Amino acid sequence: MEKYKIGEVIHYYDKIKVAIVDLTNSLAVGDRVRFVRGGEDLFTQYIESIQIENEKVEIAKKGETVGIKTQKPVKEGAEIYKD
Repeated sequence: MEKYKIGEVIHYYDKIKVAIVDLTNSLAVGDRVRFVRGGEDLFTQYIESIQIENEKVEIAKKGETVGIKTQKPVKEGAEIYKD
């Protein structure tokens, strides 16, 4: 399956390890995603939780801004691809 871009990190909260992401495609809990910056793969993880305005959701749609917990730190501008 070919990977496709689902969003970009616009902010990262270091202490709570949460990335704020502008979505360009839908995202669901359980999806496997890859974080990429400058053409370099940073890491891959499964989405364990998604929040919109501090409310947990199972699915987020294109155009929404969400918070997702990350396993590793990630910088602003990193792109997220669904595997």
